[in-house]
Amino acid sequence: MPDHRGLTGRAKARTALVVVATLAVVGVGSVMVLNANAQTTPGSTQAQVPAYGHDMAGMQMGSDGDAAAGAPVSGAGPVTELDKTFLVKVRQAGLWEIPAGSLAQTHASSEQVKRAGLHLLDGHSRLDQLVREDAKMLGVTLPEQASAEQQGWVRQLTAAQGLEFDKLFANLLRSSHGKIFATIAEVRAGTQNDVIRRHAKQANQTVMDHMEVLEDTGLVDAKTLADVAAAVNPPAK
Repeated sequence: MPDHRGLTGRAKARTALVVVATLAVVGVGSVMVLNANAQTTPGSTQAQVPAYGHDMAGMQMGSDGDAAAGAPVSGAGPVTELDKTFLVKVRQAGLWEIPAGSLAQTHASSEQVKRAGLHLLDGHSRLDQLVREDAKMLGVTLPEQASAEQQGWVRQLTAAQGLEFDKLFANLLRSSHGKIFATIAEVRAGTQNDVIRRHAKQANQTVMDHMEVLEDTGLVDAKTLADVAAAVNPPAK
């Protein structure tokens, strides 16, 4: 017959080994849980911060590396004489059209003309700030006053009142905007400079808005539009 006592002794020994192994696993698991809790318990960042900081440092170094590797620089590209002339014209436009917009609020009899004046005040104030910033960035010297012809237009507007002012305002401003509108298109089509491209886009939107509100007054003459057409598209010689 089999010795059941021997079998029982060996079974007990195996059982004891299993129990010891199980206790060892439980002990290791408890230590791991305690460590995990130390990482996630609010206020305990000792284990988290080094890893997070290392990751962020890597990201920042990568970004700096990308910039150093030849990321586009703002204003990249040559600035031509036409580009410089464009910035000068935008600046001079604001120097007389902002006063003209102000005069429309006190001298005009038409609400549509006053509205057009407000558009000039708003649009050229923003554009004037932009042109000064861009010219400084590109090293372009801007004038501090409008041209002699533009100053003469402001004097004419200052001396006019009521309907006379309304007609003069609508036609002088529509003529001026039509001519610079053509310059904007020429500059935008050929410039190689990123800043000039952006500026031309903004100027285009502003001038388009102003032409529309001036035309909405119903006071722009056909002769004014014909004169603009002749100026921007002179007949071939």
